[in-house]
Amino acid sequence: QAQFVESGGGLVQPGGSLRLSCKSSVQSFSYYAMGWYRQAPGKQRELVAGIRADGGRRSYVESVEGRFTISRDDAGRMVYLQMNSLKPEDTAVYYCNTDHRIVKNFAWGQGTQVTVSS
Repeated sequence: QAQFVESGGGLVQPGGSLRLSCKSSVQSFSYYAMGWYRQAPGKQRELVAGIRADGGRRSYVESVEGRFTISRDDAGRMVYLQMNSLKPEDTAVYYCNTDHRIVKNFAWGQGTQVTVSS
């Protein structure tokens, strides 16, 4: 049973921006380190951004550093990913889940498609 519902994806031109949202139904959400993942066609799913339970420490894969920002709203059980200066190589289905480096993932949601193309 999926614990996350992602939204906010779409088609955007190179250099554009999108803001992804993730609504969680996980109990005690605020205790979990969370992450945004993406999976491009023919590739494995990868963690692109993580945020600790206290919302302080954030980490990013090198390819998105300086362009993406992860944030969270524990009261609303939400996680966000602000994506700026998008590139064609950012095209993928994006998912949120717990940060697998810290805690086991829950069931995956449907994800939201991001397509960067002119």
